Amino acid sequence: MKVKSNTRNENIKRINEIYKVLKENDFGYLIEENTFFKKFPFLRNRKAKKDDALLDETSPIRIRKVLEQLGPAYIKLGQMLSTRPDLVGMEIAEELQKLRDNTPVTPFNEMKALIEEELDTPLDEIFSNIDETPIGSASIGQVYRGELKGTGEKVAIKAQKPNSREIIENDVKIMKFLADRMDKYISATRTYNLPAIVSEFERSIFKEIDYLKELMNLQNLSRNFKDVDYIKIPDAYENYCSEKVITMELIKGVKITDLIERDYPKIDKKKIASYGVKSYFKQVLIDGFFHADPHPGNLIVTEDRKLCYIDAGMMGILNEDFKENLAELILLLLSGNTNNIINQLIYMGVISPLQNTPELQADIDDLMSLYYGAELKDMDGALEDLLNAMIKNNIILPREFVMIGRGIALIEDTGRKLDPEFNATAELKELSGNIMIDKYKPKRIGKVGMNYLLEVEHLAKDLPNTIRNTASKIESGDIEVKLKHEEISQLTNQLSVSLIISSLIIGSSLAIMAGGGPKIWDISAIGLIGFVFSAVLGAFLIIEYMVERE
Repeated sequence: MKVKSNTRNENIKRINEIYKVLKENDFGYLIEENTFFKKFPFLRNRKAKKDDALLDETSPIRIRKVLEQLGPAYIKLGQMLSTRPDLVGMEIAEELQKLRDNTPVTPFNEMKALIEEELDTPLDEIFSNIDETPIGSASIGQVYRGELKGTGEKVAIKAQKPNSREIIENDVKIMKFLADRMDKYISATRTYNLPAIVSEFERSIFKEIDYLKELMNLQNLSRNFKDVDYIKIPDAYENYCSEKVITMELIKGVKITDLIERDYPKIDKKKIASYGVKSYFKQVLIDGFFHADPHPGNLIVTEDRKLCYIDAGMMGILNEDFKENLAELILLLLSGNTNNIINQLIYMGVISPLQNTPELQADIDDLMSLYYGAELKDMDGALEDLLNAMIKNNIILPREFVMIGRGIALIEDTGRKLDPEFNATAELKELSGNIMIDKYKPKRIGKVGMNYLLEVEHLAKDLPNTIRNTASKIESGDIEVKLKHEEISQLTNQLSVSLIISSLIIGSSLAIMAGGGPKIWDISAIGLIGFVFSAVLGAFLIIEYMVERE
């Protein structure tokens, strides 16, 4: 008989582990304040409730320690948040960039069993040899050096650690549960919109741990760069790939991190810097399919002096309209007109008209005055500065927009470290200008015009039905109006306690009037106890109300 594990008990055990780690780092109240019995006002933790600021100067470090201690899923969550200062603030994002995987290396025999199960073939039938010492190890996967049997081709075999997906799935469920509870019961956490953060993380992490998606990403990148002779994308061996294993070409060369630190006589650093900026801007503005994390550790200079992108687990995707609008925004940013920049951001849906505040306008004006009259070579970082100005004004930005800003900032920073005279802005302006010229070519205008005509046609066809349906609902009284109150849950709790008190008072009065049962001071004991309990509950409710009004 097969024994099934009790998932509920495992989840309770995991929540208890999370609570202990949070408590060790002075975040225990995040769980204490959203348990079931805390719905009652008189049982709430006063210290946590008054702590509306939630964070202090030590909090970013404590948050990083919590995520490191909780394991793979939480480390990945932290690494994702390190790229989203618009969600968590600059201080926390910068601290989370220090996150490192701290999980031990999984023994080769366990990894071998997983690879053979995934590929449905013994390893010695596929590979003539495999180095049992991993060349790379992270919280979710490990990478081994191997050699294909028969052809002798050198390969890198990337495999997930056993049960990684199951562990992540359970942790994500718990994250969602805790995020919803914190958002409901702890007002100070609502600033961070924890449920939205966890939802975005859920989408990204399950893409990253599906190696078949990474295989497709490599194939798409390779197709986009097939005519670019200075860029190398690793070949993947589709027959030896699965959801948990990917076999790809082993890239030999020098990592950009090493190239920054010391000189290699055969490598021209200026050329490599140029390759980096040209290839990345091509991905963003031409292909609309770009590497989400082009930091120096994910870039290698091959033995034949090409630039190679590795780790294609996460990619950004842009549609045609967004690419053109982004190119226009870049040109407006370089020209320095604040009103046009803000109007373009609104048109792109990056910000809403309500977010166009005097404070935002003033911050962008300050940014433009900083770059006014500057040469192109002195305007590197302008897009990143624009992002930071919006983050300063508490604007939550679209994920792809933040990824682009961060990616360009990384490429610019890497370029400057390789070449002090590096100028990414000139390349960016030229490419953006070419895109805008293409936008207004007759062929492009004709294609866009046809699309608009089709949309207008569909709208015209649907409009009579829409008007008729709306009129019918108005006539029959079926139009619904939805109201939202931010503190409705708190009001409901107080109302519930008030109803309980009222019921106790009525019941106690009836018991006293009936006069039956045991007596205290010639008064019905049941009725007297009910009145006392009602008085205690009422006193707590009044105190709760007075504290909230302070």
